[in-house]
Amino acid sequence: MLLQPIISSLLETDLYKFSMGQAIYHQYASYKTNWTFKCRNKDVKFTGQMIQEIKDQIKHYCDLRFTEEELEYLAGIEWLHEDYIDHLRLWHARFEDFEISDEAECGLSIETCGTWLNTSMYEIPVLAIVNEVFFRMTYNYAELFEQYKRKLEEKKNWLVSGKYNIGTFSEFGLRRRLSAEAQELAVKTLCGANDSYKGSRCVGTSNVYLAKKYKVIPVGTMAHEFIMCVGQGNPMFNPAYSNKFAMEAWTKEYGVLNGTYLTDTIGDATTKRDMGYTYSICFSGVRHDSGDPYEWGDEWIKHFEKYYNKYHDERVNPKTKTLLFSDSLDFERASKLYDYFNGKIKVAFGIGTYIANDTDVAPLNIVMKVTECNNRPVAKLSNAPGKTMCKDNDYVEYLKKTIDWRLNHKWD
Repeated sequence: MLLQPIISSLLETDLYKFSMGQAIYHQYASYKTNWTFKCRNKDVKFTGQMIQEIKDQIKHYCDLRFTEEELEYLAGIEWLHEDYIDHLRLWHARFEDFEISDEAECGLSIETCGTWLNTSMYEIPVLAIVNEVFFRMTYNYAELFEQYKRKLEEKKNWLVSGKYNIGTFSEFGLRRRLSAEAQELAVKTLCGANDSYKGSRCVGTSNVYLAKKYKVIPVGTMAHEFIMCVGQGNPMFNPAYSNKFAMEAWTKEYGVLNGTYLTDTIGDATTKRDMGYTYSICFSGVRHDSGDPYEWGDEWIKHFEKYYNKYHDERVNPKTKTLLFSDSLDFERASKLYDYFNGKIKVAFGIGTYIANDTDVAPLNIVMKVTECNNRPVAKLSNAPGKTMCKDNDYVEYLKKTIDWRLNHKWD
């Protein structure tokens, strides 16, 4: 490797990979998935030297194992079970699951294929590796890091002065961070200054390694992959009911623990249809990841109000629920959303690239998405155009038709 190891611990991933991982381990261990990397920046080109470095870094990641200290930390998370911790004691990434080449428009192609239990764990470390390799090998990294530190200090001062009041927020930037040291500095700086903020509090990070190191809250519940694979990976299931199947599996695993539901995998309309009174009790809140956040939030407040007015049950009172916003946020957008929703419902923010990779250079827009489950295509249909990623356009049309048919009939 030309660079120092980018991933130094298997805890260096987002918390929701462990939350989903346990449910996969208990309920879907036989499922297989294919994942595909995509760079959405049209002007970015990965060189052969970068590709070799990415391969070397992924090989190093595949050699890592959980330490007993790390497993003890995970065992302290309320909803993680002893048998899953024992599974992690034996687990490691398999380099044989990867196909890495230059056969892509951006110059970098990454595909992974294997059990869902394995391949799900690869997404976040791989994206962190790709991002850091690109910025270290394309630019003068020392200059970028100085720009980053200046902007991070400015962000902290905005919260101290009260220019932006955003309530509760967490750092969500691992997959697109400038570097490991940049993300660590962000967590140390923003969480460490909480006592001086006016109207804001940085409670934690999605990065489990940094949450452990700095004794802050590890944050995260689920990603689109869970709803996609549970709802679309079984050919006997109607994919228009993906949310229903996912909610059943999640509450079977966790009951009322660990319950922020991601709503936009196949559109919010089916999510509302499936999140009736019972699941509105079970889930503590919902996460926004695409579409107009104000319209989305207003609609979900109405959803909870409907059951509260009908049953007079405090467990579905909107003021006991949380809207977690996580889509392309900065402090200005978050502050406006907080002002609008505060007092109507609990509000929280997961802020990623703006905190973890803000320099004078545009960040990468890279993703790694599950594209097949059990040898059949899967797709996400978010509330925003351009985010759908599927290798089979016919399947996307089929999925849309099943959803439209369901929403136009009241038989369920």
